[in-house]
Amino acid sequence: MNIKLNHCLSLGILALVLTGCKKQYEEPEVSLESYRIEEGFNLSVIAAEPLIEAPVTIDFDNKGRIWVAEMRGYMTNIDGDDEKAPSGTISIMEDLDGDGVTDHSKIFMDGLVLPRSLAHVYGGLLYAEPPMLWFVEINEDDTPGKKTLVDSLYADEGNVEHQPNGLMMNIDNWIYNSKSYFRYQRKNGEWIKAPTTFRGQWGISKDNFGRLYYNNNSTLMQGDYVLPNVAINNEYYRPTHSLGKRLTSNQKIYPLHVTSINRGYQKGVLDADSMLVNVTSAAGPLIYRGGQFPEGYDQNGFVCAPEVNIIKRLELSFKDIRTKGKQSWDGKEFLASTDEAFRPVNLFNGPDGAMYVVDMHRGIIQHGAYMTPYLRKHLEKKGLDKIIGMGRILKITNEAKGLSEIPELDNASTKELIGLLNHKNGWLRDKAQHILLLKGGEKDKAGLESVAKNTATPIAQMHALHTLNGLDQLSFDLLTGVAKSSDAQVTAHALLLLKASDSDEEIEAVFNLSNELMTKGNPTIDLYLVNALGRWSSKNPALFMPLLSQLADQNQDPIFQEAVISSTDVKFITANLGNENQDLNKMLATASKNRAEERKNWIFERPSLSEDNRTRGMRYFKNICAACHGISGSGIEGLAPPLRDSEYLKGPGAATRLASIILHGVSGPITVNGKRYEFNAPMPGILNNPDMSDQDITDLISYLNNAFSVTARGVNAETVKKLREVKPKSGANFTEAELLKMKN
Repeated sequence: MNIKLNHCLSLGILALVLTGCKKQYEEPEVSLESYRIEEGFNLSVIAAEPLIEAPVTIDFDNKGRIWVAEMRGYMTNIDGDDEKAPSGTISIMEDLDGDGVTDHSKIFMDGLVLPRSLAHVYGGLLYAEPPMLWFVEINEDDTPGKKTLVDSLYADEGNVEHQPNGLMMNIDNWIYNSKSYFRYQRKNGEWIKAPTTFRGQWGISKDNFGRLYYNNNSTLMQGDYVLPNVAINNEYYRPTHSLGKRLTSNQKIYPLHVTSINRGYQKGVLDADSMLVNVTSAAGPLIYRGGQFPEGYDQNGFVCAPEVNIIKRLELSFKDIRTKGKQSWDGKEFLASTDEAFRPVNLFNGPDGAMYVVDMHRGIIQHGAYMTPYLRKHLEKKGLDKIIGMGRILKITNEAKGLSEIPELDNASTKELIGLLNHKNGWLRDKAQHILLLKGGEKDKAGLESVAKNTATPIAQMHALHTLNGLDQLSFDLLTGVAKSSDAQVTAHALLLLKASDSDEEIEAVFNLSNELMTKGNPTIDLYLVNALGRWSSKNPALFMPLLSQLADQNQDPIFQEAVISSTDVKFITANLGNENQDLNKMLATASKNRAEERKNWIFERPSLSEDNRTRGMRYFKNICAACHGISGSGIEGLAPPLRDSEYLKGPGAATRLASIILHGVSGPITVNGKRYEFNAPMPGILNNPDMSDQDITDLISYLNNAFSVTARGVNAETVKKLREVKPKSGANFTEAELLKMKN
């Protein structure tokens, strides 16, 4: 049976009849004249306002429809008011007439507060609405069904810019996130939450092998050299050589125009033409796996830089056990625009092989907790703070090649789904694997095993192995056979999945396999063999420890030595492994000390991320200070003077004065920015507020300094503690005369 194309034609005809031959929305008409795309590519708008507003992430369902998380409450004005309003939605974009452009949008869920992530998994929708992670079933009429709380601490602390996001299913059947150190999986109807490496800030992607990629605001792309959780098996050692590696030292960007940058006043941030030199808001990384782009683009990295309205291309190379990246061009970008509201925040591979760009299309992209007076001034001058209520999804295609056909996955047979495991489009391979996990069973074992053994299609082999694993259909003989005969990457996956049993025959088979693989001298195989040998050695030290020791001797790379430390218990290694390698011995000493002091890698101990200081400070400011000083810090006549650019936030003694005012209050007339202010009543201090610790006051000052001054100095909690005892002469509040005498 051939897989039919799903263009929703019958649905489109029915919809037109029901609406009197009129669409509920007109297709978006958005000019792209100010956009410059690399030669040979087409850029088009497939969804725009009023269908969507402030999109931050998307996913595709089995029909190829786009589901969008709309963070409508984000920075609706320059002060970030009403951020907690339940204005967010999850919407479904539909193309009812089948021309490739969205002409209809319907709400799946609304009344959400800052929804940030979603993923079509396990036949339903996984989505994040801080602090919770939810799974909701989807009814046949596209309405929400039964809801299950997956994690109540998914994003319980932190700023909007610094909370977990991503929800990306990897080839190993685990769901990974950015800005998080947990991964998720549903097995036999139960949700599992397990520690993993902490990764990135906003957005996450993967390559064909299953390595993960991410970034932070000032680093274009980071990545792991090894597959997830390979290097963290030893809880008393935190690896540094194989995880979170910056893939290129070149962070330069090439915008088409001058843009508003948060730290543009700092030396070296802008060039002589006021253009941003290095990236400051990298986000939404993507490893392109669509199979539709020209030769040389497969598994390239792409990165959003919304602060300068560009998308950058990085060419990745995979040599032995390291991944490296380089910028494709000097002086230009893959996509750039002079539209300062173009805010690409996420990139995705699509079911048709195209690249999809999530454009939040907002004037303000910087959250209020981190906004400087410099940026605020520029935003207000340009009117960017007035650009709200918009949002787009763009589509990038190779103009010389057609798109992939989107199959009717819900109606595909097992044979068809297994065939898709070797499709050129990684999205279809991933989706086929996942559907097989949901619908498959013993009846599919033979077909999947046949693909797993076919060394001519290594990518399909890896997908087949993990599909069988998810179905609990993996056999020992299959894994040893695949590991012995396949290429290095397939062998690596087989070794990760292979667990030595207590059977004498199987232990002997594993021993023989190990010896045979060691003769190949392949760094990738050796790296993953070490991981396996560590597990097996604990069962039979006399048999496997000599092999582990031999591999450790012949591979001196610190990445490899880290794998040795990670592979098994520290005490066991110390007692059984003798090695002259200095790197290994230093790592071993660190791990041994950590174990003795019960100091684990923090990912195994913290229940959630901690909130950053400026975000906490902003919360305190809004709750304590804004009522009198104004949310913008401009002061309120008759209540309090301005904080913005106040001499009480800058210059000699400012840090001490500010902390003293917060602690003890101030009375009498006071001069700010050359203007004298009289008070009907003194400003009270918070010295005796039991809910405000020394660190809380430090965080409040950190926010005030960042938000209202560019030259202010901060204080630490120890200084605040000492200033509690420095009392005003009156015993009540400080006067201006007393404050002006203070020095830092």
